[in-house]
Amino acid sequence: MLDTMPAVAEIARQLANVASEASTIAECCPMKRLVAAFVVLAVVSFVSPLLGADDPTGTWKWTSQAGGKEREQTLTLKLAGDKLTGSMPGRNDQVTEISDGTFKDNKVSFSVTREFNGQKFTTKYNGTLSGDTITGKTERERDGQKTSTDWVAKRQK
Repeated sequence: MLDTMPAVAEIARQLANVASEASTIAECCPMKRLVAAFVVLAVVSFVSPLLGADDPTGTWKWTSQAGGKEREQTLTLKLAGDKLTGSMPGRNDQVTEISDGTFKDNKVSFSVTREFNGQKFTTKYNGTLSGDTITGKTERERDGQKTSTDWVAKRQK
């Protein structure tokens, strides 16, 4: 995304010039005002997604493997500044809050700690947000063995 910023900035400047010209034209006639409003709306709609980072806020779903069984996972995220909060339901619909949540430069990172049979297990999630998809890795340790798996979550609409 960073290497496309100069091109995006140039497009934004050119579209701003078009919007300015449309605004000048709009001063004389009602119909031209309508056209100018449309042009300004189009400029804002086109430039805004190119300049802003994606937002991970929302509900995300993916499928994981555990004990030879597929399990659908759900995650709810909320972004406030660069602080990421959220929760994941687990066994018996017990909701677990995420911890250490961060979001910067479209990079998502958080941990989920669950307890099972008196032991705590932490899974660390790291991924890259692109539109409505987070792609990354999960890492966990069990019995001294670290494991890593791919993680691809889709935003629910």
